Amino acid sequence: MQRLILTALLASLGAPSLQAGDDWCYQSQFSCDHQCNVPDKWTNANSVCGGSYQSPINVVTKKAVKDSRLTAFQFDNYQQIFRGTIKNNGHSVQVDVPHLSIISGGGLTTSYKAVQFHLHWGSNGGPGSEHTIDGEQYPMELHIVHMKHHYTDLTTALADPEGVAVLGFFYERSNSANRKYEPLVNSLRSVKAADGNASLQPISLAQLIPPEKNLTSFYRYKGSLTTPGCTESVVWTLFESPIPLSAGQLRAFSELQFHD
Repeated sequence: MQRLILTALLASLGAPSLQAGDDWCYQSQFSCDHQCNVPDKWTNANSVCGGSYQSPINVVTKKAVKDSRLTAFQFDNYQQIFRGTIKNNGHSVQVDVPHLSIISGGGLTTSYKAVQFHLHWGSNGGPGSEHTIDGEQYPMELHIVHMKHHYTDLTTALADPEGVAVLGFFYERSNSANRKYEPLVNSLRSVKAADGNASLQPISLAQLIPPEKNLTSFYRYKGSLTTPGCTESVVWTLFESPIPLSAGQLRAFSELQFHD
């Protein structure tokens, strides 16, 4: 059982500024000749995007240290089936979830309730995860966003230095399709256009992540949102056990259209 806390954080410092009103994007979602305001350009005087606790980071495993306080997680109501709305928000695909699913343990100071989940991926099923492990970038990354149980909205939670907890999961390419992902993948064709939304087939958070018995090995660090304005109020947990998806399922995400 390996639970590690990271002591070295990476930040983007001295980068060009993202001016007020400018749009932003992820370079990995576009071809190399696409010009957009990538993360290196998000820093400006009115933002914390150049701060000391910025996410994502590259996890250097040999610099991580074991922490006995990082006990096993408890997942309450993660098996709960819900009907949600899937949205193409112009940068990613996002699903808001009922505030019924709760996480506790895992070294967290209190319980946190799920708010939404979203994903980050690369072009045509290529590298696209935000975090990397020893420099390795995975095809895709899932973020399940939670806020402290007593808050009623994410904006208020972000004013708390540890108000938000995000569980991050990596994906690996598999020779066979992951049937548990069919409700999500099948819904993508309805939100190909930026700002589109559609009803999501019934789904649970538990079916999106590895079995609980495989979630005992993870990395923990204090970081930020990975989108402007980069608020440094996030307790990050990155699980080692990857989620398998077929090449076709991964490519289905890269067919979505985003803001230029």
